[in-house]
Amino acid sequence: MTTFKIEAGTAQHIGNRPQQNDRVALLTGARAPGYVLAVLSDGSGGAAASDQLLHTARQVFDEFKPGEGPGRERLARLLRDIVDETHLVIKMNAVASQAEAHASFVGLVLSPHGEAVWGHVGDSRLYRFQDGKCVARSNDAAYVQHLVASERLPEEAARNHRKSKLLLNVLGNSRKHPFVTIGSHEGLAPGDGFLLCSDGLWHFFTDAELAAATSRATPRQASEMLINKAQERSQGKGGNCSLAIVKLVQPLQAGAAGKPGRVG
Repeated sequence: MTTFKIEAGTAQHIGNRPQQNDRVALLTGARAPGYVLAVLSDGSGGAAASDQLLHTARQVFDEFKPGEGPGRERLARLLRDIVDETHLVIKMNAVASQAEAHASFVGLVLSPHGEAVWGHVGDSRLYRFQDGKCVARSNDAAYVQHLVASERLPEEAARNHRKSKLLLNVLGNSRKHPFVTIGSHEGLAPGDGFLLCSDGLWHFFTDAELAAATSRATPRQASEMLINKAQERSQGKGGNCSLAIVKLVQPLQAGAAGKPGRVG
């Protein structure tokens, strides 16, 4: 079992929008000691869809039982279950309200066994850092290839999926089931870190800038700096901005402050 301490935090800014449609949370499982779930959603057409995603994520994670050690496949299934159940409820609500709502999704599960599994749908993003460098980030490459293979679309048409309601990859799309891109990493250790964020943040930074900001400061300090800089770079035209930062650090004392998976 890997020993590390978790430092984590979330932050939001409304930007120049009339309301905050993003939602972000850090959760611990009621039946999964040592497991942490970070989840972020960017709602479209109001906050109803992103609210529903957080509600469903809490329910599904509270019911999750890891057993001896679930492995990456089962953690990926957990994330897909959150997406599938949320998508179904959002579509049912749309029928009742006669108004379709959409939401992006990015989720990260950390296990006390040194595993990290993440998934994303839409234009919110996850970054993985290691010793101050960005070593991975979520993107649309897998979804584009999915459209090319399953829809037999030319690659250029698939890359323009955000311009087409028929191809839009979001939760709540009545025309298409959301496609979840999954990533994972084993052997988590101090020096590893993750950033989940909406497009109101990542649009204004390079990967190297995000890595530097998260590695050099506490999650709270880094969140404040990134949001302020995003507002500055957007020149007052930025949208909703939300993020969650999760950092793995050395315990203060081995065997004392370093319980695996503890949120600090």
